[in-house]
Amino acid sequence: MDLLSGRKANEIFEGQVHVYKHMYVYLNSMCLKWCIELEIPTIIYNHEKPITLHELISILQVPPSKISGVERLMRHLSHNGFFDIVTIHDDDDENKEEKEAYALTIASELLVKGTEYCLTPMAKCSLDPSVSSSYNLLGKWTLEENLTLSEISLGTNLWNFLSKNPSILTSFNESMASDSQMVKLALKDHNAVFEGLESIVDVGSGNGTVSKIISDMFPKLKCIVFDLPHVVENFSGTNSNNLSFIGGDMFNFIPEADAVLLKWILHDWDDEHCVKILKKCKDAISKNTKGGKAIIIDFVINEKQDEFGLTQMKLRMDIAMTTLNGKERSEEEFKKLFLEAGFEDYKIFPLTGMYSLIVVFS
Repeated sequence: MDLLSGRKANEIFEGQVHVYKHMYVYLNSMCLKWCIELEIPTIIYNHEKPITLHELISILQVPPSKISGVERLMRHLSHNGFFDIVTIHDDDDENKEEKEAYALTIASELLVKGTEYCLTPMAKCSLDPSVSSSYNLLGKWTLEENLTLSEISLGTNLWNFLSKNPSILTSFNESMASDSQMVKLALKDHNAVFEGLESIVDVGSGNGTVSKIISDMFPKLKCIVFDLPHVVENFSGTNSNNLSFIGGDMFNFIPEADAVLLKWILHDWDDEHCVKILKKCKDAISKNTKGGKAIIIDFVINEKQDEFGLTQMKLRMDIAMTTLNGKERSEEEFKKLFLEAGFEDYKIFPLTGMYSLIVVFS
């Protein structure tokens, strides 16, 4: 039986394009990696105006045989929104000849080194072969009982792998810190969430970027960065009047505070472990007579309301969590966790284009 016998030729061709598009989508990531490795956004930024291909290859010292390749890569990145191709006039040319040049877009501005909201560390970590190559084993992961993708690909869970590879751990912490700068931008509109609190413990915060942001916003608020001992040991010397670092295991205890912050934590774990974490959060805030709260920053999948591209991004992150046997969740899935952990109510607020702010009340 010819499965496609009832299909029109143009429908079959559309299906072919869809399949091929997904077959080669990894090249988007590889082009982005190329762009970051050669620091092209930073080069254009330092150039202080759109840069021509000739100027770019001169700065990069590209051999003649690869000039065409650079042009093709830049064309691809421009088509995908990382650069704008604009027309400029060369002031040094007597004829004022028009030339094409590459200008930064918002996306590539986020990849300029040394800027406040630079996401280059996040991109570098995500595109590291030790991370990205793991997804070649999704087929094997599907058939292995209880093993995470990192356990299959790396021979151990991600946290053990990071603890034994200091350079990759540093890259991971830097990636989380760069992402947290986006939260800084968003929290400016959510000051009310932290008002009235005297103390907050930031669980799994690595180098404490979010806590530093909060401590700067609220100098009277005592902020505790709580992470595994080997993670915080390098930062304990940066303690200040309202910021301190404590090592420990969130499955055993969480330091007492008025509130517990979980930024990108719950999506690392399956439901059973999430409930355990949330119960420890509830224990940590139980002595607050006014009612403590858990403050969660995470993705909330909402396919019915989010536009297609945003949902696609969240669903890709959901697949990314197979590294840890974690998952991204819908509101209903979060609600189930909160109730099972003994919390009474919650509210969800939009935070960034991707993240939501969830406040859970004891």
